[in-house]
Amino acid sequence: MTNGGPVEHGYPHLDTVRAAITALYKRLSYDTIHTFDTSVAPADVAFCDTDDLHLGAQRVARELVRHFRLPDARMIVSFREMEHAANVELAAGPEYFIELNDRFRTHRRDIGAALAHEVMHVYLHRLDLSFPGTRDNEILTDTATTYLGAGWLLLDAYREDAASSQKLGYLTPEEFGYVLAKRSLVLGEDPAIWFTSPQAYTAYTKGMARARHDERQPPLTAAGWAGRRRYAKDRRHAQEHAVGAPPADAPYAFTPDGHGPLRVSFPCPTCHQRIRVPVRGRVRARCGLCRTVLECDT
Repeated sequence: MTNGGPVEHGYPHLDTVRAAITALYKRLSYDTIHTFDTSVAPADVAFCDTDDLHLGAQRVARELVRHFRLPDARMIVSFREMEHAANVELAAGPEYFIELNDRFRTHRRDIGAALAHEVMHVYLHRLDLSFPGTRDNEILTDTATTYLGAGWLLLDAYREDAASSQKLGYLTPEEFGYVLAKRSLVLGEDPAIWFTSPQAYTAYTKGMARARHDERQPPLTAAGWAGRRRYAKDRRHAQEHAVGAPPADAPYAFTPDGHGPLRVSFPCPTCHQRIRVPVRGRVRARCGLCRTVLECDT
């Protein structure tokens, strides 16, 4: 887990984040993801300055193990001086050794955030789910931690003012907010009341706006006037030239279907699995991966 340095903003990892959400649905299934409909509660990972450092860290680790349903996993938490915020040794188990940066001895409020990321490494290790390359795999870990109910801790660890800044994880604050918003829209849980950092709340609202933007892309009927007009133009071009290559920044693509009607493919706004439907006006489609029902005007 990264620690320190200037805070990057925006959505530079958005494609990888979306691929991570798709991978979670493919590996875990709709039913399993919905068993994580309740996030880690703030009281369960609270850590005050009067708590014993090591006993408190073990208590928080046990709570995260329980949340991620790893009943036979035992986390052994220690502290040492290190470059990164935290590290976990991924062995065969059932014991896993987590090292936390010495700075958490005095910044105890963020111990839960650091442990959430490392326990998720164990969870994904047991699932045998990973992305190639350290960067993409860490983004997968941040995304999974957030989507499965513990990532609000990571976003709440983001604090920034004119003199200093702090952030944990590989995602930007807005990307954490985006994944939290995706989770909220699916599971109906609003994490906004848990934030102690005003900057975290702002990042969440920005992420929610981006997540809702996904739901207003053509050919979905919720698309705005400009999007529908552009879609109609691209559809007409595809029908006249039998070419399925819209502009590079368009979320949809047209493909011929032999002697049948033209088809359009586009990402599901929930899980980002691509959906392919015939171009024939109003269509109701159901994503086979996340079961979202989509109203489309193709």
